[in-house]
Amino acid sequence: MRRAIVICCVLAVGLTLAVGAQILSGSWETTLSIDPQQASFADAISLDSELIVNYVIGDWSFTSESELDEDGWDWQQFYAAGVLGAFTFGSTLDIDPDTPAFIEWEVETTVSIAGVSFGAVFNLYDLDTRLELTASGTAGDVALEVELTLGGDDNDECDFSFNTIDIEFGFPFCCADISGVLSFDCGGFTRFCIGVADGIAVPNLPWFTLGAALCYRLDEKTIELNGQFDFGETDCFNLYFEVEKTGVLTIENISIVGIELICDIGAITFHGRSELGGAGGNLVDSPYWEAYTISTSDDACCGPFSFDMSVYFLEGGVRLFDIGLFEANMELQVASQFTFTTGLEINAESGAFTEWTLGFVVTW
Repeated sequence: MRRAIVICCVLAVGLTLAVGAQILSGSWETTLSIDPQQASFADAISLDSELIVNYVIGDWSFTSESELDEDGWDWQQFYAAGVLGAFTFGSTLDIDPDTPAFIEWEVETTVSIAGVSFGAVFNLYDLDTRLELTASGTAGDVALEVELTLGGDDNDECDFSFNTIDIEFGFPFCCADISGVLSFDCGGFTRFCIGVADGIAVPNLPWFTLGAALCYRLDEKTIELNGQFDFGETDCFNLYFEVEKTGVLTIENISIVGIELICDIGAITFHGRSELGGAGGNLVDSPYWEAYTISTSDDACCGPFSFDMSVYFLEGGVRLFDIGLFEANMELQVASQFTFTTGLEINAESGAFTEWTLGFVVTW
């Protein structure tokens, strides 16, 4: 069953805030060029857009970088960095969203013990692996540095008996405790599973809660819902039900058809919604069945400013993680009588820059 509720964002827009140990920040940089000498509007437009989102919790930061052009979604990178005890970690994952295909995964770690610095860099790419181990230190006038390299000979084989690796993790997000696993094998990225073990309360049934778990793969997503008896409460999840009945009092079936997550982190609102029945309906515009939005409003130099950015998922999409549409809107009150609006839409499924709107409102 290709369903999902994902507790993550792919987009962010020039926002920086801090709430306790959580920080959500990012940027959106876009350049539009118009060549009026071209015969058609499609040929006249060129687009260069970079979307960055960064989520910091404790000593760890998680970053997504997306590049888009007039042909659609061109490049995607995920990066994580943090500290675990005495160890410092950094990891980068490159993916081609158009195919979709795995490109490269790199993990780097360093630690200093008793004046000796140790380092390791692991690469997985093109059915090949490479591991570089380093150590350096000084004792009086003597300096010593050691470097050992394993694999990386481009022989299309995973050297030093590499098979698979699973990285398990957990962190709080909004009102939920998230847990998950990231897996690789010799061929590259295989899955990214994330979920909420429990705590999604069913309205008017405080003794019954739901857990949701999903897995991302390059070409699909799957989700599992499981019921649990729990007397806990939830703050930011909403469940949508569909009731089939005959007559007035006979209930045939009760189905959960949608899950929604809404929470505020400082001045930013995160909104995720998923139609468990497939194509968009009450929660998501058709034909999309899932969407995630970051929005904010604040005071600018001259008046109110608001912005929202959304990513939509298409049932059976051909792009990375079934992402089908990027959408952004901005409104700025330049003066008390003048408000400027603009919007941008990029269809990742068809690989096209599909819409750019400019508007204004004048009152007198």
